[in-house]
Amino acid sequence: MLLYAQTPARRNRQILADLIAVLLIAAAVTFALAVHDAIMLLAEPGRKVESSGDSLAAALDDAGETASRVPLVGDLLKTPFRSAADAGTGLADAGQSLQDIVGQVAFLAALALIVVPVACVLLLWLPLRLRWIRRSARIRGLLTAPGGADLLALRALTGPPGDLSAIPAPPGGFADAWRRGDPQAIAALSEIALRRAGLRP
Repeated sequence: MLLYAQTPARRNRQILADLIAVLLIAAAVTFALAVHDAIMLLAEPGRKVESSGDSLAAALDDAGETASRVPLVGDLLKTPFRSAADAGTGLADAGQSLQDIVGQVAFLAALALIVVPVACVLLLWLPLRLRWIRRSARIRGLLTAPGGADLLALRALTGPPGDLSAIPAPPGGFADAWRRGDPQAIAALSEIALRRAGLRP
């Protein structure tokens, strides 16, 4: 199975198309990761809120524990500190929630920015490459099959006439030479069909 044509011009075009496809995919991934990182910067306030909320809750919890040691009124003093510590914990939870939302948005944006361009590139590029690979395999199989050279010669006869002008026409023309089974004409026509496909005899 050939992945690239044997003729230089077609092979160079195929390699160039493959490189462009790979570069476009790499650019899409790089851009998507940059967008992901930029969106994740929006999570920084959430981290600060979470850190502040945790610090506030811990400080108020400690103050409540200290206040609970005051004789007679310790339990009364501890209750407001406990409520304030719970509010600090709620603040920390809100900061964590903001970070989670920003993380999900960053992931989905990066995923979309990768999937859409990569799918477009693959839908435009891959079918053409696979079609050429299948076609070249069919033509190479045809060349080795009995009577395959005749079929390739017929393919050259039914193709664009400009290619036929590159070789000298036998007496009576190419079609007549093909009907007669002229081996030189069949070989020349088969070579034209192979060259059109980017293959060598």
